[in-house]
Amino acid sequence: MTRWIAVLAAVGLIGTSPAYAQDSVPGPGAVVVTIIPAGATFFTEAKDTHGPSFSNYDLGAGVEVHFNRYAGVEGEVTGALGVAQDLRVSGETLRLKTPNLLNYSGNLVLSAANRSSVVPYVTGGIGGLSVFDKASLGINETQTFLTGNVGGGVKWFNGRWGLRGDYRFIAVRSKDDTGAAGPPGRVRAPSFFGQETRYGHRVYGGVLINVWR
Repeated sequence: MTRWIAVLAAVGLIGTSPAYAQDSVPGPGAVVVTIIPAGATFFTEAKDTHGPSFSNYDLGAGVEVHFNRYAGVEGEVTGALGVAQDLRVSGETLRLKTPNLLNYSGNLVLSAANRSSVVPYVTGGIGGLSVFDKASLGINETQTFLTGNVGGGVKWFNGRWGLRGDYRFIAVRSKDDTGAAGPPGRVRAPSFFGQETRYGHRVYGGVLINVWR
């Protein structure tokens, strides 16, 4: 009887050891939520239409689902809140508040092939950017543009929680109906934003939550 108990105990230890080892390795779980309390989006000046450069304050969230430890997909929704700043508009420098922006995207995320609590990654994807109306800037109604982004960052995990720093390069596709008469029912993009492709940079710091390991 003692011999059988010893055999069963050994089998139990062998069966549970890999699972314990896997759980004890720091890093992302199967589903990770990112809470973004602070960040910034910067758009550079338009080359031809001279839409001004500007920056907004970012906050939002994302959900990442991992196929394995190294690859996953992430959906993000972020709001870029307008901030009062000096803007070059129609040849004048005016103190105005920028429009609020809503950005949403789906991205592929590839993480470094390491087994560490510090996880560098690269990411890229496509989505949309909604620019909300701002009469003082000639934006008479909300407009949405196609976007692409590419970037990377670093995640740090400590059990269920973690921290994240992220950078993205953003390209916003223009609406090409900038002539005097665009297609019926389609609103012409304002001169402030949207008459030509615009480029921007986004940085943020986030809090990570391993919701499912």
